[in-house]
Amino acid sequence: MLTLPSWDDARVVVEPPAGGPGSWAGAPSALRVGDEVYLAYRLRRPVDEGRGYANVVARSRDGVAFTTVAVVDRDRFGGASLERPALAVTPEGRWRLYVSVATPGTKHWRVDLLEAGDPGELGEAPARTVLPGDATAGVKDPVLHFDGRRWHLWASVHPLESDEHADRMSTWYAVSPDGVDWTWRGVALAPRPGAWDARGVRVSAVVPVDGGLASAYDGRATAAENWEERTGTATAPLLADGTFGPMTASDAPPAQSPHAPHGLRYLTAVPGRIYYEGTREDGAHELRTEVTA
Repeated sequence: MLTLPSWDDARVVVEPPAGGPGSWAGAPSALRVGDEVYLAYRLRRPVDEGRGYANVVARSRDGVAFTTVAVVDRDRFGGASLERPALAVTPEGRWRLYVSVATPGTKHWRVDLLEAGDPGELGEAPARTVLPGDATAGVKDPVLHFDGRRWHLWASVHPLESDEHADRMSTWYAVSPDGVDWTWRGVALAPRPGAWDARGVRVSAVVPVDGGLASAYDGRATAAENWEERTGTATAPLLADGTFGPMTASDAPPAQSPHAPHGLRYLTAVPGRIYYEGTREDGAHELRTEVTA
């Protein structure tokens, strides 16, 4: 199962680029390869200073002190902002980075894929769009799982019928033979009316367990909580055809930062550690890690 953060037992892995609200280091995607932990994350400035300006790929022997191996700049995508990257390695040993890109002048998002033989080459790898979204929905923040036979993906989908409601989000599930061409299977996790996640839900991690998956997800109750989501857990059953069914959210209270407005989001996990983005006392967001059993 996934362990929710305790906050007090965490160490800061990456500081935000500056202090104050809107300055963030976080949205991590973690992967253990051999004796090293690889971490992809997003750096962001306030909206009027450029928003999400880079994705970074870094590696560490101890899971705490990271060395940057690649930087992916927003400008190469022609995007208004970058959000959470997703890091993966194919069975053939190819490195992949799935990058969430905001379309300028709109609320639309898409996901592009970078692929290289070495993680240090991802910064210069060519991009191709694999989750384009459309005029009705933006797609971002994918989470991936390879089961030895096929790829599974959970992504945040935002309706675009009006700017006023474009912050709403649900998580959709897709499958693929190669991690490039995806077939949507429907909603995996939806907001729950009247609950702490009533406005939107976004799966941030999946971990195989007996009979299915355990997941962590971000949720918010209102539009005012956008960017300051809290973290809960959910489970998904393994179906007879080898795909996963809809997720069931836990009724346990969500994890949150002790500092207002209490954001704790984008939890990701490797064996022995979790990583997440949390609101610190001055309102900036920092990337944190905790040891787990």
